[in-house]
Amino acid sequence: MNSKERVSAAMAHRVPDRVPVMCQLALGHYFLHCRAKPSDIWFDSETFAVALVELQQRYGFDGILVNIPGRPSDWRDEIKSRRKVGDHEYLGWKSGFETVVPPDDNPQTFGPDGSALARADYRAIDLETQDIASLPGGYVWNTWHVPGLWGIEPGTDLSDAAAYPIWFTGTLEKVQQLAPEASVHVEVFSPFTHLMEIFGYEQALMALVDVPQTCHRALATFTKMALAQVQLYAGCRPDAILLSSAFAGAGFISRRMYKEFVAPYEDEVFRAIRNHGITSYVHTCGAIGDRLDLMAGTSVDGIDTLDPPPLGTVDLARAKADYGRRFFFKGNLDAVNEMLHADDATFEQAVKDRIRIGKPGSGYILSSACSVAPHVKPDRLKRLVELADEFGVYDRK
Repeated sequence: MNSKERVSAAMAHRVPDRVPVMCQLALGHYFLHCRAKPSDIWFDSETFAVALVELQQRYGFDGILVNIPGRPSDWRDEIKSRRKVGDHEYLGWKSGFETVVPPDDNPQTFGPDGSALARADYRAIDLETQDIASLPGGYVWNTWHVPGLWGIEPGTDLSDAAAYPIWFTGTLEKVQQLAPEASVHVEVFSPFTHLMEIFGYEQALMALVDVPQTCHRALATFTKMALAQVQLYAGCRPDAILLSSAFAGAGFISRRMYKEFVAPYEDEVFRAIRNHGITSYVHTCGAIGDRLDLMAGTSVDGIDTLDPPPLGTVDLARAKADYGRRFFFKGNLDAVNEMLHADDATFEQAVKDRIRIGKPGSGYILSSACSVAPHVKPDRLKRLVELADEFGVYDRK
């Protein structure tokens, strides 16, 4: 079996030759361990695609997650200055904004006066007359960027797939070209994640209580955006589409709020992915053990992260027993306590335990729970595959 076939079998609960291995790496990990400049990895489609494939092949992973949309090829034309201070890069833009690029973390963009980019005011927003492209700040699609850099004009209907530039799918297409035997997945963001980002985390949580109907209108708008992006990516035929829903765990919202503000909107996205004949799964960080049943009520095919205690509340053995036929599972290795800080013996035992629990009946992909931290040693990631080769092989007689 090649990697694409191995992951496909596990996601469909067919028996592969061995447990597949596929970790999502933090952007800072690429910055530290790839040859390109961090700013080029962040802003350039082809450079990021090469970095994704470079580390997938170095570590022997079976899959790659493309978690950033493509970028315009002419982005460098908007740079006014580029300097390095210590180990940080500083990109000054013709628009007056500045992006600071750390060596091991996501870049941050600041206004001409050094201020943070503006968030929308939930007390004043009117999504019936305002479109996402005209909101203040630099919020584009799934994250905060340099305002104006992508050329998205106010009034652009981001719920219309035809309104997106051709380069939006560029990174995904380049990865597919460079790694034809790998399982290539792509990421869109949950409507609830958009809500959290557009208002800011504290303000968004207050909005859920103060103006729930405004939140529902916003979530409906963000759902249409996610559906447009699913349509675009589906045309490229990825092996799976991940819905990133980092803020939907119990650390942020209750079961009741999850049921009201998350599940219905995400289910629209999952159903659209299924209608395209593509596998879906959802990435939710932290404490989700109390809402696996609510997730099971949606159309999603798999669950990612499954953070164990103390970072989360998922016991893999129990989740496998209760929902192992309903979902495929990916993750459950504590990215901090078992991968970053643990000694070798503790790390290896944790990996063996996950293989032992997740392997029976297929439906399991060995992975860190959340993203692999920037400073996790590369040799430790290679060891994941070695242990899967040793302990994760299926008897196919």
